[in-house]
Amino acid sequence: MNNKNFGDLLTSIGQARKIHSGRMKPGNISKFHPIIVKRIRKKLHKSQTEFAYLIGVSVDTLQNWEQGRRRPEGPALALLRVAQSNPEVVIKALHA
Repeated sequence: MNNKNFGDLLTSIGQARKIHSGRMKPGNISKFHPIIVKRIRKKLHKSQTEFAYLIGVSVDTLQNWEQGRRRPEGPALALLRVAQSNPEVVIKALHA
């Protein structure tokens, strides 16, 4: 790791500490409302079971997302964002 990257890492650690302690607000907050997950699934004309299988999560996980008990994260969130803007691409990519 070069000096610039190490400096950037230290800066981001400092920012994370400030955010955690409440002295700084996060710069990028991503919200994904539960109703959006259900809308995406319905736009794709899939049942909960079919949609969960399609995106590689359990039906329980999907139900938790749709009912707002949990929020999608990481790759699942990215896939849902793509599905939200272009559902046909997701169907084609996943061969459903």
